[in-house]
Amino acid sequence: MVFLFARRFGFFAASFLVLSSLLMAARPAEGPAITTEQLIARMSSAIDNLRYLRCSVKAQERIGREVKPSSSLMKLTFNPLRVYIKDNKNVEVLWVTNQNSGDAWVYPASFPYITLSLNPYGSLMRRGQHHTVLQAGFGTIADLMHPSALHQDATFSRTFRYAGDTTVLARPCHVLRSDYPQFRYVAYRAAKNETTATVAERFGCGEYRILERNNLGPSTALPEGKVVQVPNGYGRRTILCIDAKTYLPVIVDVRDDRGLFEKFEFYNVVANQPIPVEEFTKGYKGYKL
Repeated sequence: MVFLFARRFGFFAASFLVLSSLLMAARPAEGPAITTEQLIARMSSAIDNLRYLRCSVKAQERIGREVKPSSSLMKLTFNPLRVYIKDNKNVEVLWVTNQNSGDAWVYPASFPYITLSLNPYGSLMRRGQHHTVLQAGFGTIADLMHPSALHQDATFSRTFRYAGDTTVLARPCHVLRSDYPQFRYVAYRAAKNETTATVAERFGCGEYRILERNNLGPSTALPEGKVVQVPNGYGRRTILCIDAKTYLPVIVDVRDDRGLFEKFEFYNVVANQPIPVEEFTKGYKGYKL
């Protein structure tokens, strides 16, 4: 996702207090209203069945030693994937399947004030953020629940448990929680034809921390036998607050060995209301692309 403006590390303490309040507010259901398996299945189905999505997102992502807050407006269609994002600095990003040679159109809202074509997996678009523009929405969350065939250990994914109900952003929510105290970095020796992206998929840890820990660039090709430090899971503690009506995530909060890693809040969510194709064109009214 494209999140491009920051505040100082004081956000860490505030975020911890908010999460603590959230966990204290969560209450076990009085009866077996829903099981862990049902909750994961319904959330996964809701994500898989998305065809259109409009939403606003507030994010906090740890970049280096700082937690950087940001916010964005998003519009997406799926099958085919189309993504439009505008952040609070008026940076605009448009990516459309089978257009612009696979690059994204980016209006930087700063010098040179011209639209650029950038690789969504490249270092310029990945700078200062954990995820690519192609992961906008809930794709990363779905991957946590259902790792790819390349993933070598599903232990982390099996740690999620239904932890009760709460109210978030004025919406009743179910809480899905993962506790993974064995989270740590491990040494991994790269196999033939591996990249940082394939290693991240193998461990289900996301690519960002591999890049940061090993001082590497996105999708770096790794020489066979190179040893890299890799997280053995996505987080030490992960909290998902899932809308009890739509079964789409409202909050995603991930902590690791250094505290807050990332937190996303989704609001003004409009799911599966058709979005005209014209809204995913450079010349759409109001865009500066």
